Amino acid sequence: MLYLTLLGVLSTTMGMNETTRRQANVTEEGEVQQCSNCEFREQSRLMRLHNIRSQILSILRLEQAPNISREMIRQLLPKAPPLTQLIDQYEHRVEDEERATTETIITMAKPGPMSQQEGIPSCCFFNLSPKIRPNNILHAQLWVHLRPADTVTTVFLQISRIKATTEGNSRIRILSLKIDVASGASSWQSVDINQLLKTWLRQPETHYGLEIKAYDSKGQDLAVTVAELGEEGLQPFVEVKILDNLKRSRRASGLDCDEESSETRCCRYPLTVDFEAFGWDWIIAPKRYKANYCSGECEYMHLQKYPHTHLVNKANPRGTTGPCCTPTKMSPINMLYFNRMEQIIYGKIPSMVV
Repeated sequence: MLYLTLLGVLSTTMGMNETTRRQANVTEEGEVQQCSNCEFREQSRLMRLHNIRSQILSILRLEQAPNISREMIRQLLPKAPPLTQLIDQYEHRVEDEERATTETIITMAKPGPMSQQEGIPSCCFFNLSPKIRPNNILHAQLWVHLRPADTVTTVFLQISRIKATTEGNSRIRILSLKIDVASGASSWQSVDINQLLKTWLRQPETHYGLEIKAYDSKGQDLAVTVAELGEEGLQPFVEVKILDNLKRSRRASGLDCDEESSETRCCRYPLTVDFEAFGWDWIIAPKRYKANYCSGECEYMHLQKYPHTHLVNKANPRGTTGPCCTPTKMSPINMLYFNRMEQIIYGKIPSMVV
């Protein structure tokens, strides 16, 4: 009887030990699997960041990020209503459908190719973006900053087009505008140059720039054409809004997860892209945005629907994602940035948000 009792206790103990070992093995395998999922998710996140950098440069046709420092931006950024409103009121908007949209291009004045010649003013020449075409211009404006006048006065703003002739260079007056200004107050003035811009685009050889003058009643020129000390960002610039067409994309849906999720299936995870962390000061706004990324394994039903993906997944080691775990829909973001010509662009960048 004693022998049988001891045998029973021993059997029970061995059974409990076996059960404990099995539970430990299951827990250990679960932890290993969970760790594997975390590592792969981190790889997916880093790959997404890398792809975003490459994608932005590719879309903007840049071999490398423009080398524009914060100090250069301080000097180049016009302190004018069109730009300050964009920055102050900037909101990241994701649109459900990509459709025809607008893009704003801001080009600062520079010395013209003929400015070294006698009689040619050093301002103002504008390098026109190849994106601007005569048939896609919605509006074009020249912005001029006026220095403060000593007294209440009337300012005569005169815009002349520089033209090369066989007898020499001449000026063709294209606009004269009377402006009443208060004492001690500076101001921005805008002028419609739609037709002038279309002429330049159709006949590029006629583009020699503009002469800008703004005389007060004493004959003083109040127009800021070449920035003096303290006048950075007050030089003339051209603001052009163009129409841009984008393709439509189809709707889709999927799983949403967070970083604490134990989900192993293909899922969308949150990811915030910080352009300042990239060292990309040339992107004015947004400084950061929510991009999201995909990670996880494909569901069986999905694999049956896409047999090629099923074969690729079988060939891949366990834990690696197949082509099916990719975004089914990408949305654009609006971005304000400098291009390599130091022009300021406000436009839509496609396929930036999962």
